[in-house]
Amino acid sequence: MHAIIVNIDWENNYGAYSEEVSGCVATHKTLDGVKQAYMEALDFHLEGMRNDGDVIPAMLQGKFKLEFILNVRALLHYFDGVLTRSALSRVTGINERQLGHYITGHRKPRPEQRKKIVEGIHRIGKEINSVV
Repeated sequence: MHAIIVNIDWENNYGAYSEEVSGCVATHKTLDGVKQAYMEALDFHLEGMRNDGDVIPAMLQGKFKLEFILNVRALLHYFDGVLTRSALSRVTGINERQLGHYITGHRKPRPEQRKKIVEGIHRIGKEINSVV
């Protein structure tokens, strides 16, 4: 089964798109909402392609799964108000001001920074889970 990578960004709303499926996008105010909206948009997109007689890429014929990947801005927005920047700074080693630049989109983190942020969120989750 082919996995279609769907990128999720944040700029006043969550936005979803896939580089593998040209022309199919979705937005929503919540993360779950944008995932659902993208699935519906993809169904509508494929239906339109079929109706127009367009060639549907092989990866979209048959079974496939969607893999949603949040960029750093969307990830930090999702956890804003749940995790403090101070806590995230302590577990990642990235200063709070830099985290603020990432969430506002003033700076785009390198892949290594994204990895630190994801691992830091997982570490905080494990710590919480070990106590509860």
